Amino acid sequence: MRIQVCGTLAVEIDGRRIDDALPGRQGRLLFAFLVLHRLRPVRRDELIDALWPQAPPAAADTALRALISKLRRVLPDGMLDGRAELRLNLPAGAFVDLEDAREAIHRAESALAQSQWHRAWGAGLGPLFTARRGFLPDEDADWIRDTRQELDTAYLRALECYAQACLGVGGTELAAAERAGRELTKLTPYRESGYRHLMRALARSGNTAEALRVYEQLRTLLRDELGIAPCAETLQLHTELLSDRAPAAG
Repeated sequence: MRIQVCGTLAVEIDGRRIDDALPGRQGRLLFAFLVLHRLRPVRRDELIDALWPQAPPAAADTALRALISKLRRVLPDGMLDGRAELRLNLPAGAFVDLEDAREAIHRAESALAQSQWHRAWGAGLGPLFTARRGFLPDEDADWIRDTRQELDTAYLRALECYAQACLGVGGTELAAAERAGRELTKLTPYRESGYRHLMRALARSGNTAEALRVYEQLRTLLRDELGIAPCAETLQLHTELLSDRAPAAG
């Protein structure tokens, strides 16, 4: 079983897509919420709040009961368990893209800590693609915003891993490290690590002057906007660049 909750909701069971059979917009929301909270029982009042966050209908419990009944008919027997509390029981080995992304980021960060660049590179790619797809873009509720925030954080973590791994691999991956560094500086302009990744990638590609320009851009931003200087690690990198030593990953 494969479930994609990021981007377009997709559900595949034994090679057959069933997402089109989910009971409309509310049915897709119900299924997505149950997937996200599948490790615990979910109360009916939680589901009502999740489906109708602004103004629940007068007969919300009846409407929920009808949705649950329709969802049970779509899913295999026993997958949606419970009455007062519901729990989604996925088969062993089921793939959920958001869960896989969480695990992959941990693997990538662990590999980086051990300087295993190729393993970190491979583990970081999946979360990048998953987090980039977003989550229920046309919907709005607290649990949806929380998931989007998690994806935004996951994307930055994966991008950091990918940039550093590309630097460690070197060679043709330096161009990818540069692109990742530029994206990090755009998304998080006050986070210095993205600038360091970019500076290292540029310097190791023979563009030390451009790397120094990036440092000056960061120094000016921090001074003008926050009244501070770059941190010690960034200053050390700047000193290395001035000495014309292309620094390694780290």
